[in-house]
Order: sequence, then C-alpha cells, then structure tokens
Amino acid sequence: MTIKNDSIIFKIMNKTKLNIGELKAHFSEVMEMVKKGHQITILFGKQKKAIAEIIPTSPKKTKLKLGALEGKAFVEIGPDYKMTEDEFLNS
Repeated sequence: MTIKNDSIIFKIMNKTKLNIGELKAHFSEVMEMVKKGHQITILFGKQKKAIAEIIPTSPKKTKLKLGALEGKAFVEIGPDYKMTEDEFLNS
C-alpha cells in the first residue's frame, strides 16, 4: 500500500470515529487499520450521529483434531458403557 499523504493517514489513524466522507476517501487505509485491530465508528449527518461500527472479525476457531491433546488428556470408557470405542470415535 502506497501512502501519498502521511499527515492525512496519521490524522485518520488517531481517530476512532470517521464521517462518511472520510471513510469513502480513505477506505483502503481504514480497512488496514481494522485488520490491525482498530474499531472504527461511522458518523452521519450534521449532528454526526454514530450509525455503524467497523470491527475486526475474530479468528475462526478450528476444530481440534483427535490426538491434539495426546499426553494432556485421556478418555477412559467404563465396562458398563454400551457404546464401543469405534462407535465413540466415529460419532
């Protein structure tokens, strides 16, 4: 990303609230800020009423693969349990 006017970007980066005009003019830079964890409030109208927020998404959780807890946890199936180990592992 090429930044042509450092003072504008610095001005925007120090704000957490932007009006729609600022958002439109610096959309790419704002998205970079959001990627870095900043939360931006969008203001609208003469009274600069907050109408929306742009927040970073949380990382998607990945499923634990069987064996990921090897050596850290274990499962013990009691003798009165009616499901076989294969049925348990494949359900």
